[in-house]
Amino acid sequence: MNPTRRVFFISDRTGLSAEGMGKALLEQFENIKFKQMSYAFINTEDKAHGLVQIINRQAQDDGIRPIVFSSVVDESIGRILAEANALHISLFDAFLSLLEQELGTPARHSVKSRVANVERYDARMEAVNFALNHDDGVSEANLKEADVILMGVSRSGKTPTCLYLALQYGIRAANYPLTPDDLESPDLPRMVKAHKNKLFGLTINPERLHDIREERRANSNYSHIDTCKQEVRDAQAMFRRHQIPFTDTTHKSVEELAVNILQECQLKRRF
Repeated sequence: MNPTRRVFFISDRTGLSAEGMGKALLEQFENIKFKQMSYAFINTEDKAHGLVQIINRQAQDDGIRPIVFSSVVDESIGRILAEANALHISLFDAFLSLLEQELGTPARHSVKSRVANVERYDARMEAVNFALNHDDGVSEANLKEADVILMGVSRSGKTPTCLYLALQYGIRAANYPLTPDDLESPDLPRMVKAHKNKLFGLTINPERLHDIREERRANSNYSHIDTCKQEVRDAQAMFRRHQIPFTDTTHKSVEELAVNILQECQLKRRF
């Protein structure tokens, strides 16, 4: 029986890159259990030395060395972390030297603040505010400025997808919840009718929708399986009737949904 392996994700910034790559690699080993810990902003030698002590202590307690995924850019900090009793996988070391050889110039090996690019930061914040201000059809003001408008029944994944599109791509995404009145009408909802070319539908397996709604409002008509089946059926009929592209969110992550929408709607990221 394989023991549980301790995994450290370490970065001198937010740690998202180390976590993303590390978890993608670990997912290839389904028969092993991993206990994961993240340490962001390890950007001084003192912090690095302190973390080495934590890793070494964990190796001693577990009786097996941890696995470290590191996206630390600073070479001096990286050398300190490499002294820990662990399998140390540096994402920058793996690729930077290859790029330096190919490009014929050394990398700077220093962290650049992401906020330094004011235009990119402003685009991200503008998109997030747009998504929040146009969540669940609360406002039609400036709806013409939307890059995409997601439609779907309640709890089909509209809000998290809009926010992810805003945060990761700077896409101005609004969303509109299909109500029973909307679903009974042969026409598109008034609020979004003028923006048909920006509409994209989200659908979901009725059983999964039932489970989600039960957590929110148990034993109600809203969460009843028959209600879920009817709403999903009517929503899909609307999408087909008006030739609105749509996708099933049941087994898709928010990352997959976002890329699917970008491709289907031919949207370009703003940063």
